[in-house]
Amino acid sequence: MPAHQPTRRIIVGITGASGSIYGWRLLEKLGGVPDCETHFILSRSGERTAFLELGKSGADFRSLATCAYSNEDIGSRLASGSFVTSGMVIAPCSINTMSAIASGISSNLMVRAADVALKERRKLILMVRESPFHLGHLRSMTTLAEMGAIIAPPVPAFYHQPQTMADLVEHSVDRVLDLLGLPSQDAFRWDGGSKGGQSRREAKEGTE
Repeated sequence: MPAHQPTRRIIVGITGASGSIYGWRLLEKLGGVPDCETHFILSRSGERTAFLELGKSGADFRSLATCAYSNEDIGSRLASGSFVTSGMVIAPCSINTMSAIASGISSNLMVRAADVALKERRKLILMVRESPFHLGHLRSMTTLAEMGAIIAPPVPAFYHQPQTMADLVEHSVDRVLDLLGLPSQDAFRWDGGSKGGQSRREAKEGTE
């Protein structure tokens, strides 16, 4: 009998932009999705930022993934379109990485894997972390959108009445899971305000 093949293979990249918590939480949530493999790339700047922001090492992040790769391993299977995946998320995505992808400069595995996603017409979701944007940033985003990428900055929403920073992070991550076609069962959904705008915490307490 052939080995069972996962339904989904998702590449998760973390760069040196602020917001490594988004990548951490995304890996955690994808780890709970049945038949889903996570293939993880962490840049050196991303590892440094993650330690500064979360006190977590590269090993901590890699422990959440099915497979992990060195960003310098340009010959990795993730660099080939023949390795079929369901999409890639870079969370967070630095301006440096975004600009390299837009220019097709595949100088490391992160950028090459993103380029593969685009050329194979697979989902590429970039949680770009920067503000404000200058015209060059916006032009790179336009170029990427025209190439098929999804630009999804982690802009906080407040209609779910977040009580903690974790609530804000969760909402952005849940939106990315929606884009991947892997909706979270506990994601807050706007219902037109008919329930008075319950927060995630209130909704959870109401079911206990």
